[in-house]
Amino acid sequence: MPVTPPSVTAAPLPSLVAQAERLIDLGVHELAGIPADRLRAFATDAGRGSGDALLAVHPERVPASALAPLLRRDGKPGFVVTDMPDVDRFDPCAVELPDTPLYLVTGPDRGDHMANWSPEEALPALTQQDRTPLLLTEGIHWVLQQPAILERNRCFMTIGSRLRKANGALDARTPAIWISNGTGRDGRERRNAPKVGWCWWGNRHTWLGFASATGRGHGPATGPC
Repeated sequence: MPVTPPSVTAAPLPSLVAQAERLIDLGVHELAGIPADRLRAFATDAGRGSGDALLAVHPERVPASALAPLLRRDGKPGFVVTDMPDVDRFDPCAVELPDTPLYLVTGPDRGDHMANWSPEEALPALTQQDRTPLLLTEGIHWVLQQPAILERNRCFMTIGSRLRKANGALDARTPAIWISNGTGRDGRERRNAPKVGWCWWGNRHTWLGFASATGRGHGPATGPC
């Protein structure tokens, strides 16, 4: 498939100081065991010349299952689909993460230009563009800071997170964040709620892009995938 440049899909992120206050208001610092003052200090120090960056908490500190219920849309909390009870086992794959509780994700993009691509097609294209796919937790952090980034027919996958099975093979499910239609096991009461779910590695969806970034803070590689 042709490679096209990343799309501009959102207004600039709030300042890192404002992002820190948002996480504190949501209680993310308590879930992570990070004092509020330490989170504020990190945001203040990192905010000098950081540009358009997302403040993220390392997934080992706060997993996706703890972050998803903090999402809100139309007053409804986010949720993880019932057939993804192993959501927190989706680890960084071929992604370098800083070995620190807090880090920055630079230049996040929703990847609208890759709508109707499969994850299998999107990953090498992102690599060719020198971009790195977002982790599921990073995608949730993004929506927490900018709820408007999640739109109907403009949602996104986070293929930087993958599940490795006991035999060493990668699970064919790939995580995504979208908006529930309130059908099936979601329940009608969850219509319009933010939803963490999954799609198959080889399938295409017209309403899902591929969220990516220009980089993260420096850290050791998480290992080959």
